[in-house]
Amino acid sequence: MRRYIAAAASPEIAARYTDAIVTYCEGLRTFPHRSPRRDDIRPGLRVTNYRKRTVIAFDAETEWVSIIGVFYGGQDYAAALQLDPDEP
Repeated sequence: MRRYIAAAASPEIAARYTDAIVTYCEGLRTFPHRSPRRDDIRPGLRVTNYRKRTVIAFDAETEWVSIIGVFYGGQDYAAALQLDPDEP
């Protein structure tokens, strides 16, 4: 994502944006259940938006918040996060 934003805008803007996403993700540990569950995509999955252009997918089922993926600009996060039913 950082390279994409750097190419579209500038390296400085990309650094600020990605640093802000990291800070936002770190804040999820304070109130991790603030986002609705998306069990229709993956059991235990929660999804939140950052500045309307970035989707952060995470799991907060344990005492830890695990970031599963960060998707930018309309990427199909649901397809990327679907579990393969043939895998154990």
